Amino acid sequence: MTHTYQITGMTCSGCQHKVEALLTQVKDVQKVDISLAEGTADITMAQHIPTSTLRDALKDYPKYQLSEAQHTMSMDMDTENRTWLATYKPILLIFGYILTIAIIAGYTAHGFMTMTAMRIFMSGFFLTFSFFKLLNLQGFADSYSMYDIVAKRFRAWGYIYAFVELGLGLAFALGIQPIAVNAVTFVVMTVSLIGVLQSVLNKRKIQCACLGAVFNLPMSTVTIVEDALMIIMSGVTLVTFL
Repeated sequence: MTHTYQITGMTCSGCQHKVEALLTQVKDVQKVDISLAEGTADITMAQHIPTSTLRDALKDYPKYQLSEAQHTMSMDMDTENRTWLATYKPILLIFGYILTIAIIAGYTAHGFMTMTAMRIFMSGFFLTFSFFKLLNLQGFADSYSMYDIVAKRFRAWGYIYAFVELGLGLAFALGIQPIAVNAVTFVVMTVSLIGVLQSVLNKRKIQCACLGAVFNLPMSTVTIVEDALMIIMSGVTLVTFL
């Protein structure tokens, strides 16, 4: 993945090489391409590196100031060349497995229970997605802060969000406090959807953090459908109970 940053204070090729050398020493940085004319640095990294860490690399040279430009994430060429099906295969498989379990759980001796199937689907959704986020919590929080409207201003929300999903998954599985749980789901997913819509409509090529930092999935209409589905299901459940 590659992020673009703005760097001020560079006035000559010597400055350019100095900044490049300092940033290259940061752990997980794979490549640094600096444009002296534009005052930008394209940093390729193995995993997302907090901006504060990059700033610390330049702290001994205060005239060089690094700041976040409009974040874009360049997908690897092999990702860009993959078909739609190959790109979204992980998330499609996950949805397929969760849907199958939900349908099985919905069948009872009295017929098919739609509400039960929906509850199990939502439980599986949140438990599975929180699992992938918790595998690399910091990586998820870094990626999430790039587009979520809350995490942009309050970075800790990225860490909290993963546990909110875990809690919702357990609550749906146990069937406790359905009105409160669905209300929280409706609000949380609606807020999340706003950031996703902004990114997709602005055609920003960034990584979707729905499966944490494990899979390199681009932000797209698939992410919108994913969030919207949870909003619709929680909304229908609330209407049913109220």
